[in-house]
Amino acid sequence: MEDMTSRLYSAAVKGSVTDLLELLQQDRLILDRLTSANGFTTETPLHVAAMLGHTQFVKEILDRKPQLAKESDSQRYLALHLASAKGHVEIVKALVFVSPVMCFARDKDGLNPLQLAAIKGRIGVVRELVKVVPDAARATCGQGETILHLCVKHNQLDVIRLLVDQVMGNYEFVNAKDHYGMTILHLAVADKQIETTRFLVTNTSIEVNAVNANGFTALDLLAQSHRDIKDFDISESLRIVGALRTIDAPPQGNWTVPHGHRNHQPEAAQNNLVKDKNQPPEDWLTRKRDSLMVVASLIATMAFQSGSNPPGGLWQDDLIAGDSNNNTTRALHMAGKSIMADKKPNDYAYFLYSNTLGFVASLSIILLLVTGLPFKKRLFMWVLTVTVWVTITAMALTYRISVLHFTPSHQVPVATRVVNYGLYGWSGIMALVFLLHFGNLVIKFDKMVEKIVGEKR
Repeated sequence: MEDMTSRLYSAAVKGSVTDLLELLQQDRLILDRLTSANGFTTETPLHVAAMLGHTQFVKEILDRKPQLAKESDSQRYLALHLASAKGHVEIVKALVFVSPVMCFARDKDGLNPLQLAAIKGRIGVVRELVKVVPDAARATCGQGETILHLCVKHNQLDVIRLLVDQVMGNYEFVNAKDHYGMTILHLAVADKQIETTRFLVTNTSIEVNAVNANGFTALDLLAQSHRDIKDFDISESLRIVGALRTIDAPPQGNWTVPHGHRNHQPEAAQNNLVKDKNQPPEDWLTRKRDSLMVVASLIATMAFQSGSNPPGGLWQDDLIAGDSNNNTTRALHMAGKSIMADKKPNDYAYFLYSNTLGFVASLSIILLLVTGLPFKKRLFMWVLTVTVWVTITAMALTYRISVLHFTPSHQVPVATRVVNYGLYGWSGIMALVFLLHFGNLVIKFDKMVEKIVGEKR
């Protein structure tokens, strides 16, 4: 008997239908003995063939013993779990035909075959299972995650697109929350998945201002996360569709939820706030605050790195000169000190001034943004604008000094000309912006004078 069983498993590994038929001729009951009731604790030959993709072998077994499709192994995997995870569409079709209810069976991790196929990115299997048993897509697992939560956690955007298109009741489906109150948008933003975030906010009825169990919106999670270059794109994608941070949301009475809005949620309208037409639009700083914070953090990082590792690098050893007459010594240079400071002290001083100015100015921007000052006050806006100009100008000067320092002497004239042209262009842009602001100020002042004179008359 053990020899027959071993031969059966060998045939399953090879996918040899001929060997299977030969074994069945020798022992017609060989498949009937492969049940958990007889002490079976590992996978059946059907598990093996389904995992390896031997379609004809699987169909031959199912024709003779369809009950084997319902047998689970020690990990609680059905053959359908294994075929789904591997993406064998034809085998999945054959197994589901035997018993569609197997689509709801859970493995040791609480996942059904459709969920396994989704996290593995098996598009064909997902399409087939959703078509046959669409309710399997609504099953939750673990901490209340839906299949969409699992797709986001495993970065399977193509599967998300398919599920959103195929599953009925789109609104409830995409806005479902896990036990922590996290929607799929919360997860996508927290994991900095730019493409997934864009798809969700532009192609689904996702609630952009839904809050989790801690009362945080997706934009709140982005603001609390580690700063990244992706933050700007994600923040813009969210802001465009009306996403807000919790601290930005005005009293509920100042907002309305228009009928038919794609983010409308009757049960919790406070999570989907749309500004009333009588309310003034958001000021520029409120909408761009997160972006400014990212830019200021990046500039501060650049300035810190430049200050701790100046152009030209640092001396790697000590060089001490001695006097043979009086035995006195003096250090020509010391390890860990700036080479530029010894070779070109004047240039190093200019570099230090501009780099420090940029560093301090960027830190000032961060401080101004996090201290909760009155953003809509003109004085605050003016101070912040000037600080941004100073920061960028200082970094431009730092770049000029750095480039000219490590440029070979025979190329210095060319490098100087190129860098200066760049700075001239930058100065022209700054001058143009200044003139526009100054012109706007003059116009406002002129209107104010006319108003005062008119009131006196």
